[in-house]
Amino acid sequence: MNDSSSSPATEDPKTAETTAASSAGTELTADAMLEALIFASPQPVAPQALAAVVELSLEEVEAAIKELAAHLADRGLRLQRHRGRLQVVSAPEAAPYIEDLLGLDVNLSLSQAALETLAIISYAQPVTRPQIESIRGVSSDSVLRTLLLAGLIEKQGRADSLGRPILYGTTFEFLQQFGLNSPDDLPPLKDKIKKEKGKEDEKCEEREESADTSDA
Repeated sequence: MNDSSSSPATEDPKTAETTAASSAGTELTADAMLEALIFASPQPVAPQALAAVVELSLEEVEAAIKELAAHLADRGLRLQRHRGRLQVVSAPEAAPYIEDLLGLDVNLSLSQAALETLAIISYAQPVTRPQIESIRGVSSDSVLRTLLLAGLIEKQGRADSLGRPILYGTTFEFLQQFGLNSPDDLPPLKDKIKKEKGKEDEKCEEREESADTSDA
């Protein structure tokens, strides 16, 4: 009479080894996990959102972000940070080869006026149109429209000054076009432009005080 009981199936040693290796491979360091999440995100992502996903403190995530930026510094990708958000992009040195590979014809041509305005915005952001025009000395309406259409600047809310003018700042596209990881990588010209911006701020405050006095 045959024994009807069945013994447990013996797992193939090779299969077990492969499974174990696969399980071990899922363990990523914090910076590697953040790299994957930032790469997968369709939009620039904030560190707070990353912390919630990986269940780490914001301090731990910030430390991992620094490690990731250092790791990518000499690689083909770069970690960009702008207005508290992060994204992974290709290194600017690789741009010509990527354009050839994808058959792209990227030709960003800006007028002198557009470059002047973009420089002011990049150093003094967030900045209003009156502040820009105070520095340039001419109207900047059409130039701002050009830069907005090119995706190099964006509206970033409104100032608290009289009339609540629109505030402008640069975008991730601006960083990408000029090969920057963050606005902090700009050459140190900020003091001169901020001094001019401060003068315009004082003028706005004087106009507000004058308006308040006349209403009294």
